[in-house]
Amino acid sequence: MSATFAVPHFPAAITSRLPGVGTTIFTVMSQLAQECGAINLSQGFPDFTAPPELFDIVARHMRAGHNQYAPMAGALPLREAVAAKVEALYGASFDVETEITVTAGATEAIFCAVAALVRPGDEVIVFEPVYDSYVPAIELNGGRAVYARLKAPNFRPDWNEVRTLITPRTRMILINSPHNPSGSVWTAADMGELEALTRNTDIVILSDEVYEHMVFDGARHESVARYPRLAERSFVVSSFGKTYHVTGWKVAYCLAPKELMAEFRKTHQFVVFCVNTPVQLALAEWMEDASRHLGLADFYQGKRDFFRQQLEGSRFELLPCAGTYFQSVRYSGISDEPDTAFARRLTREHGVAAIPFSAFHHDGQDDRIVRFCFAKGEDTLEKAGERLRRV
Repeated sequence: MSATFAVPHFPAAITSRLPGVGTTIFTVMSQLAQECGAINLSQGFPDFTAPPELFDIVARHMRAGHNQYAPMAGALPLREAVAAKVEALYGASFDVETEITVTAGATEAIFCAVAALVRPGDEVIVFEPVYDSYVPAIELNGGRAVYARLKAPNFRPDWNEVRTLITPRTRMILINSPHNPSGSVWTAADMGELEALTRNTDIVILSDEVYEHMVFDGARHESVARYPRLAERSFVVSSFGKTYHVTGWKVAYCLAPKELMAEFRKTHQFVVFCVNTPVQLALAEWMEDASRHLGLADFYQGKRDFFRQQLEGSRFELLPCAGTYFQSVRYSGISDEPDTAFARRLTREHGVAAIPFSAFHHDGQDDRIVRFCFAKGEDTLEKAGERLRRV
């Protein structure tokens, strides 16, 4: 007869390092959408797929036996393709051996950049509303997030405010343009202000540019890589998943001068070590046709315009959308409910899921704004528009 044992419980003394963090709002709203059979415009992923040719290239590399560990820094053909793209777009030259690393998604890249440099007591300035992975990465590494406000409806940085937030403890400024969730885009003037603020300091920039190819209305993406004095102190992160409609592949990259990248790789090698080999080789081939990323702005601008047309005649107030694949709306003309309650009711009663903006504020600031993702097929957007016009 076999003995049975009670499952031991963790001792009560164990405490969470992220006591304020629960299940993300993205997971919560996606689950609610599924339960209610609602159209999910909450979480930021396409409901369409990449061309089958890309999958064929991945399969070809798998069948060719390219299924073992890639180099820690990333497959050389992909690093070379990234270097060529960045030089063509931004005039910046990054060394493929020492200044480019392929990562397991942009979230990993952001975490590793923070972990590489932020020490207990350091401060990191973030711009709020702020994407939800930034602050936990800072806090897990002993840092403290300091919040600069981007105010509705245009969500522009207030550089006078940022100037007052810089202290001797400021180790890093974390920026995101095009900006999730607001869809705002930084200008050349903004980059000039950032350059002036950080000149003659030890402050490092971490620039989340995963929507770099989704800038609308003829505007130019102002990567920090365009600006030598910023590039020399910056990590720059971009995403293949966002660019090629394969978010589930979780493949991205980070650029940085070799001194910063050396520290980055010390963290990266012990977080994931390396990234899926056949996918990297396939992406390197896919990038040979530059139209596949250069055409993305027109592609998503068409979806933005189509979705905005669907909301004409509704009681939602459309806010500006200069980039990304997110459209923010103010609903104060419909309800005075808190935004989380409104988003839940919108899902349950009207069959469309959105993300409440208060989830992007550390103090729960509520401006009666929700965010929709328009990276969907036109049938989906049209059906969502019909429902939203009846709200």
